[in-house]
Amino acid sequence: MREDSLTLFGFGGDDERALFEQVQTVSGVGPRLALAMLAVHDPAQLSSAIATGNVTALTKVPGIGKKGAERIVLELRDKVVPVGTGETKATPEVPAATTPGDSQVAEALVGLGWSAKQADDAVAKVAKLPEADSATTPVLLRLALRELGR
Repeated sequence: MREDSLTLFGFGGDDERALFEQVQTVSGVGPRLALAMLAVHDPAQLSSAIATGNVTALTKVPGIGKKGAERIVLELRDKVVPVGTGETKATPEVPAATTPGDSQVAEALVGLGWSAKQADDAVAKVAKLPEADSATTPVLLRLALRELGR
């Protein structure tokens, strides 16, 4: 969601959606490039290419050059899980959402256009605040938006 457009993305399965979100955590990869990656490769091929460091397969995607492909492999090699296992590896430096409110806030931030990593970072910072202990989801969302606005 941006000032000038509302964009809705649809996926054939949970694997595609999970990979779409995970690929966007790499700097320089936005929703359009992530969709292009899924258009060229199916989720199994894409996760395999990232996990094995197959830069050639990644450069077949329009908009990804050799350096971009190397950056994607470097940042995601240890985080990509084989498709179909139903699990994703969390980044070690970002704690997972601990309450249902935290995950709802993170999902809302992603829906508003921030990357999953930015949303998780903001939720983690907000969770450490003293006023977050007894806060409701809307209050947590407001605090996270304030954090992202800095």
